[in-house]
Parts: sequence; structure tokens; C-alpha cells
Amino acid sequence: MLSIKPATIANIERITEIYNEAIQNTTATFDTEIKSIEDRMKWFKDHDEKHPVIIAEIDEEIIGFASLSKWSERSAYDGTAEVSVYIDRNHRGKGVGKRLLEVLTLEGEKAELHNLISRITEGNLSSIHIHEQLGFIHIGVMREAGKKFGKLLDVHLMQKLF
Repeated sequence: MLSIKPATIANIERITEIYNEAIQNTTATFDTEIKSIEDRMKWFKDHDEKHPVIIAEIDEEIIGFASLSKWSERSAYDGTAEVSVYIDRNHRGKGVGKRLLEVLTLEGEKAELHNLISRITEGNLSSIHIHEQLGFIHIGVMREAGKKFGKLLDVHLMQKLF
């Protein structure tokens, strides 16, 4: 059975494995260099109650994670957070990402954030569809915003206001 819960420092190794697989094989992230446990530890410590990291587990195996991150260090953006969701390659397309995004959206609302932003690379139609189902709207496209695997890629911006 799928369970969603807050991530802990003890989860960093598995979170790093899932993220590094995404770096190497997908355009879900524009990171291009593998992250160390220390890199992900710093990333994890940059999160707080208003910007949580959550995990998805089946039978105590972490199969995905999601986070809300500060959109900017400028204080005027304190009510805005960026959404990130990553799923283990063997569990994609099974509803795990949607469930993580549902819980993450609720966490953002509980934290009294006003605005959630998601950047979705072109071609990820399932992610766009899930965001639409959860009330995110399209706010624009950044044309050829990043280059990965030798290709310039568009990034779709989606937003949910509370």
C-alpha cells in the first residue's frame, strides 16, 4: 500500500539515487551532473516547515519524493514555492506522482503559501495533465530554456493560487 510521509535525513541516500537517475535519463530536471549525498543533504537542509520534502513508500521502500522549494531568496516571493516531483523509474505511470503532488499541494496550502509554480519540460504530457487535474493553470512557456541530451527544450510554467 502506498504511503506518503515527511522525509527525514535517513531518506537522503534513496532520494539521491532517484534524483540521480532522473539527471542521467530524463529531462525532468535540467541538472546534468550527478549529485553526491552531501549535495542532497545541503538541499534537504534548505527546506523547512513551509517548504517540506515528502516521500512515497510501498512496503517501506521509497519509490518517489516531492518538495516545495523557495522560488527566490527575495522576501517579496515568500508566498511562492516551486514544486518538484521525482519517481523511481520502476514506479512511473502508476499514480505515485499524482498522489505526491496532491499531498504537496495540501502542504503548501497548510503552510499558507499563496502561489505554487511548476516548471515542466516539453514532452512530459502526463505531468501537465496531473497538474491540470489538481487545479494548476498554464501561465506560459519559456522557449528553448534549457539544453539537455543535445536538444534545446521548452519549459511549461504552471501555477496554482490559494
